[in-house]
Amino acid sequence: MLNKIDVQDVVALAKKAGEAIMDIYQKDVEIEYKADESPLTEADKTAHAIIERGLKVLDQQNNTSIPLMSEEGKNIPYEERKSWDYFWMVDPVDGTKEFVKKNGEFTVNIALIHQGVPVLGVVYAPALNQMYWAKKGEGAFKDAKQLPIKKAHQRETYKIVASRSHMSEETQAYVDAIQTDKQKELVSIGSSLKICLVAEGEADIYPRLGPTMEWDTAAAHAVVLEAGKVINVYQQGEKMAGLAYNKQNLLNPFFIVA
Repeated sequence: MLNKIDVQDVVALAKKAGEAIMDIYQKDVEIEYKADESPLTEADKTAHAIIERGLKVLDQQNNTSIPLMSEEGKNIPYEERKSWDYFWMVDPVDGTKEFVKKNGEFTVNIALIHQGVPVLGVVYAPALNQMYWAKKGEGAFKDAKQLPIKKAHQRETYKIVASRSHMSEETQAYVDAIQTDKQKELVSIGSSLKICLVAEGEADIYPRLGPTMEWDTAAAHAVVLEAGKVINVYQQGEKMAGLAYNKQNLLNPFFIVA
């Protein structure tokens, strides 16, 4: 299945969704709120529709039939999706809070999952014009440069990435407990760009000891894996395990990107 998909087709689709998002970004944004009080905008719904249509076209071109799970799509019962071998996992606008604040730190996330593991991922930040992509066995890239771009020894500080809108007490305690010979530097940024900063070697670690959903991490997780880094579940005193997808509960456990 994976060999039928050209990652550049998915890159083009993310760009198309990004262009539509930017058209809306220039206007005054009307905000709705979901049941969990997270924001929803016209951009989320428009980008979802573009990506859904685009993936159906790819299905026709590649003679495949890959199901879609999207943050803005219909709720699919676990009994139906637990047997999926491959599926697309999409967050049309990751970082809606950053979109509303107009700080540019939001992304289009498109991932292909195979048996619980991301094997293809595209993360596009349209306001920043930054594109990350990866496909299993083909490497990870940012704007055509293979990742990682920077090595740890090339940085004078120990860079720790944290969420701009969701810094938790647990994360702060973890950051405080990190022991390093270098001076610690805390970098705050929105959306899945945090994960991508570790993948490209711009940061050392991203501890997320707070809630995220599977679609928040899947695309960037594929980039991390192909860049030779890991996302592990945070378990004090226990052996680390990789973050898994298509769980019955789509809420991610706490994790560390390193």
